[in-house]
Amino acid sequence: MGQEKQYIAVDLGAESGRIMLGTVGGEKLRLQEVRRFANGPVEEDGTLRWDFGKLFSEITRGIGEAIKQSDGEISGIGVDSWGVDYGLLDDMGQLIENPYHYRDSRTDGIMEKAFELMDKRDIYEKTGLQFMQFNTIYQLLSMRLANSQVFAKAKKLVFMADLVSYHLCGRAYAEYTLASTSQLLDMSKGQWSEEIFAGLGLPMEIMPEIVKPGTVAGRLKEQVCEELGTGPINIIAVASHDTASAVAAVPSRDRRSDAKENEHSKPCRWAYLSSGTWSLMGVETSEAIINDKSFEHSFTNEGGVDDTIRFLKNIAGLWLLQECRRQWQREGTELPYEELGVMAEKAKPFAAYLDPNDGRFLAPGDMPAKINRYLEQTGQKPLDDKGQMARVILESLALKYRSVMDAIEEITKEKIDLLHIVGGGDKE
Repeated sequence: MGQEKQYIAVDLGAESGRIMLGTVGGEKLRLQEVRRFANGPVEEDGTLRWDFGKLFSEITRGIGEAIKQSDGEISGIGVDSWGVDYGLLDDMGQLIENPYHYRDSRTDGIMEKAFELMDKRDIYEKTGLQFMQFNTIYQLLSMRLANSQVFAKAKKLVFMADLVSYHLCGRAYAEYTLASTSQLLDMSKGQWSEEIFAGLGLPMEIMPEIVKPGTVAGRLKEQVCEELGTGPINIIAVASHDTASAVAAVPSRDRRSDAKENEHSKPCRWAYLSSGTWSLMGVETSEAIINDKSFEHSFTNEGGVDDTIRFLKNIAGLWLLQECRRQWQREGTELPYEELGVMAEKAKPFAAYLDPNDGRFLAPGDMPAKINRYLEQTGQKPLDDKGQMARVILESLALKYRSVMDAIEEITKEKIDLLHIVGGGDKE
């Protein structure tokens, strides 16, 4: 293979996961999808959880298949996932319970309780993060306020992608880009905020060390090596937040780091839209933007690769359409995305509008019914045509993207010349 190297990527999304085999060499990257599997919340005693045992089994099976299909030695394995969710380990390093799903209702009303303990603006000044009820900060506070016995037993918190890596190599850590989604990080220091933990009465001692993207976290455990029939492989703390990895892969030659090298150049100002279950739209900056305007528009500052900040807005994304498809499937109608796209194209334009980020759409359930209730409550006509509903969702997302882009230009005082769309949603 010459100078070529092979890597295995574990990419976990809120709807599906996939195992990729990548070959790098000769200024080329070749990607092969080895395995894809469904992912989603499970109900446990009235709560929404992630079935971590099943998830890890799918992952190790996919890694095993990738090893068999590889042509020689695997140079490393990296894992990314969605943000905010975590597992809790006991004093023996064992996962105490299945991790909660961020759409679980336990955080309903918790933000307001947090603001009674600590001023909302003070939280934003430290963390620079968009206020969303499922952020890790509110998940932890909900456990403390409920006097959770599991929380009392916890010795270490590990975020989802890093929890997979922990089970692969045995090292508990928090990769910086993933940790930055928690609203527990002081974005000016890149470390856990003592003020946040003290202000909300949360135990900072359970938080793991923070490592930078690209860190070799450890080696594949002997037990896992035996199960997969392979020798030791490096486990690499890639940009563990899926959006951070997606943004790092944006094919732009005019990155801000390049612009610093040539002060006389005028780089193309580009933005990104990472589209999937969630949509994240933003720009790369060299430092966090925390001011009156970013607070007013509720923008977030998350860690990026190469000491960058992802200044962005979280938007509900394709979640509404995904939930509609699931409901229609339960009712006996199977509609692939391609067919829905054709149906939406034939439907009437701008028949209605909805705010994708409205709290009524956060939890899973009968999404078409939720949308129609929203339309009725906002003085609009309910929809009974599936293609029309799909079009309304997609048009509403497009309009939301436009308003977010306007806000980005207002806050950064820069005109965006180019928008890169990345992520699984660009195919749907």
